[in-house]
Amino acid sequence: MQQLVVIGGGVVGLSTAWNLVEAGHRVRLLERQPELAAGASHANGGQLSYRYVSPLADQGVPLKALRWLMDPEGPLHFRPEARWAQWSWLAQFLWRCRGSVNRATTERLLALGAFSQRAFADLALQADLQDIQLRSPGKLVVYRRAEEFRQVQARLNGSGPEQALDRAACVALEPALQDGASQLAGGIFTPGEAVADCQRLCLALGERLRAHPRFEGQLNTAATGFALNEGRVRGVRTAAGVLEADGVVLAAGLQSRALAAPLGIRLPLYPLKGYSLTAPIAPEHRAPEVSVTDFERKTLYARIGQQLRVAAMVDLVGEDEQIDPRRLQALQRHVRELFPQAADYSRARPWTGLRPATPGGAPILGASPVPGLWLNVGHGALGFTFAFASARILAELVSGRSSPLPLDGLTLQAA
Repeated sequence: MQQLVVIGGGVVGLSTAWNLVEAGHRVRLLERQPELAAGASHANGGQLSYRYVSPLADQGVPLKALRWLMDPEGPLHFRPEARWAQWSWLAQFLWRCRGSVNRATTERLLALGAFSQRAFADLALQADLQDIQLRSPGKLVVYRRAEEFRQVQARLNGSGPEQALDRAACVALEPALQDGASQLAGGIFTPGEAVADCQRLCLALGERLRAHPRFEGQLNTAATGFALNEGRVRGVRTAAGVLEADGVVLAAGLQSRALAAPLGIRLPLYPLKGYSLTAPIAPEHRAPEVSVTDFERKTLYARIGQQLRVAAMVDLVGEDEQIDPRRLQALQRHVRELFPQAADYSRARPWTGLRPATPGGAPILGASPVPGLWLNVGHGALGFTFAFASARILAELVSGRSSPLPLDGLTLQAA
């Protein structure tokens, strides 16, 4: 049994802490905010997209990005910074915008997604997670451009569960699309994909952890660095002093980058700023039951209980957490065009969050170059989907066992 510290109180850190205590270790979790799930886990899209995991970096994306940048309401916004971190990340991202690289990464992420689906089922059962608004309605990715839809349709080989649907079939599957169907060319439906409330899951898991005899949680406690002894991490520095440990798991989202830097570890993370709206659904509304993603606008729609969650956009604007009213206005227009009757948008709650992403789109898992420090970072927009797999992998590695999945392409060396 080891004494471990997990830094980060989002879904990645909490699921890691759970797997570690279940593996027999003593765990102390640190979260710098006064509550759990205060960052990217707070009001994200809520989709558990185990099979829709293709990374953003792909052949043709640079040209698409130019088109998006010329559209003030497009899914991408870029503000240049006089910081090396931004330009270095962009250079690595563009280098990975090749079909061969994307296909290799997608294969790894598909395996990670399938494992995460099983790991989540295990965790939900073990922790007896209740009232997290979990449903498995399947996922429909809709396409506006007929040529793009035909290309995607041609790539389906019949070996998976995906189904290509024309416009009429999309509406038959999801009647809430009827008002906006004229904008669509068709869609790809994947049965079994799930949605849940990530924040509620984090809070429920936090309650289960607090009742665990080998767990201790500390909110409003920021990690400021690491304590080393003979080149090995032996604790975490905080304003209140050093918390000694046999090992530390870094799962602090974007904050992980600054914490690792003094150790000489450069984590290639950059924040992909995203927005969401959460609008109440009343009996008179016609909300989608299926989880829907608008491929061209990079916008997802998920019914979470009696609320519609609308999440979108990739803003490369550094660590700016301010809500841009122009982006919210664009999101309001988009949702009213596709789902005009789905919810009460006049009462929608806005949110923005910074999703820590690697240039290639795969998370960084496993041992760091400094003994005693473990990494579980860089999940980007798929943190909710991959959290459970990466937590299980980290628990196995920290316990001295082999990873249940090959880590090719998922380590710091590959990032």
